[in-house]
Amino acid sequence: MESLSVAAIQLTSSNTWHENLLEVKRLVSAAAKDGARLVVLPENVFLFDGKGMRRLAESDVQQQILTEVSELAKALNIYLVIGSHPSIQTESGQSVPSGRVRQTLWVIGPDGDLLERYDKIHLFDVTVDDKAGSYLESEVIEPGDLLPKVVDVDGFKVGLSICYDLRFPELYRQLSEQGAELVLVPAAFTYVTGKAHWATLLAARAIENQCYVLGVNQCGWHNEKRQTYGHSCIYSPFGEKQLSLSEEPGYFVQQIHKSDLVKCRDKMPCLSHRRLA
Repeated sequence: MESLSVAAIQLTSSNTWHENLLEVKRLVSAAAKDGARLVVLPENVFLFDGKGMRRLAESDVQQQILTEVSELAKALNIYLVIGSHPSIQTESGQSVPSGRVRQTLWVIGPDGDLLERYDKIHLFDVTVDDKAGSYLESEVIEPGDLLPKVVDVDGFKVGLSICYDLRFPELYRQLSEQGAELVLVPAAFTYVTGKAHWATLLAARAIENQCYVLGVNQCGWHNEKRQTYGHSCIYSPFGEKQLSLSEEPGYFVQQIHKSDLVKCRDKMPCLSHRRLA
C-alpha cells in the first residue's frame, strides 16, 4: 500500500493492570474508529511496577491480557503493538532466570495472531535528577538478544525498538539497512530526560535514516516518585514533527506516505553516500 494510518496511544499507566486494560480498550477503539490501521501502545502499558513484572509474567493474568488484546485487534481489524509487556521466555523458548523478565514488544495482526516480538536490548541503568534519583532496570529485566526486528504492516517495513534504545543510533541504522520505513519507539521516558532529549533524539533518528519515527510515550505521575514526559509524536523522513500530544493521556492518528519517503531519499540520497571502512 502507498499509505498507512498510524496511531499513538499515550497513557498514564498504574500498577493496576485491569484499569490499564480498560483504558487501552477505550483509546484503541477510538483510534480505530478514526481510521487507524496500526495502533501503538507505550512501554509498561499494563503494569507500571518494575518489581511486579515477574509476578505478572508468571500469573494467569499474563495470558488473559494477551488474549484480550489479541481479540481487540481482531475485532477492530487492526495491527496492534503492545509497547512492552514482561515475558519469562526467550524467543527460543528458554526460560529467563528467576527474578528477571524480558521486556517484550508484541506485534499482533488483524487476525489476532502474534506476528513478531522484540525484546528490549538496552537497559536503563542511570542516575536522573528527579524524585526517583536512580534507575536500575537490569535488576528486574534481562537484556534481549541482539536481533534487530523489522515487520511488514500492509506493505510498510516497520522497525521495532523500546525507549532507552533510542539513545543508540547503531540499532536504528541496522533497522534502516533491513529496509525500515517507519520505526516505532514505545517508551516511558522520564520527565527530566524527556524534556531534555526526547524530541531531539526522535528527530535525529528520522533524519539519519530518512524514515518515519513514531515515539509513543507514557505521561504524568505513575506513583509518588515516577513521572513520565508524554509528548508522543511522529517525525517525517526529513525530521519534521507532524503531530504530537502534550502531557495528558490521549491519542492521535496520522497517515504516512511512501511517496514522501521516496522524495526525501531521492533529493538527498544520504544512505547511498555512506563511505564505510
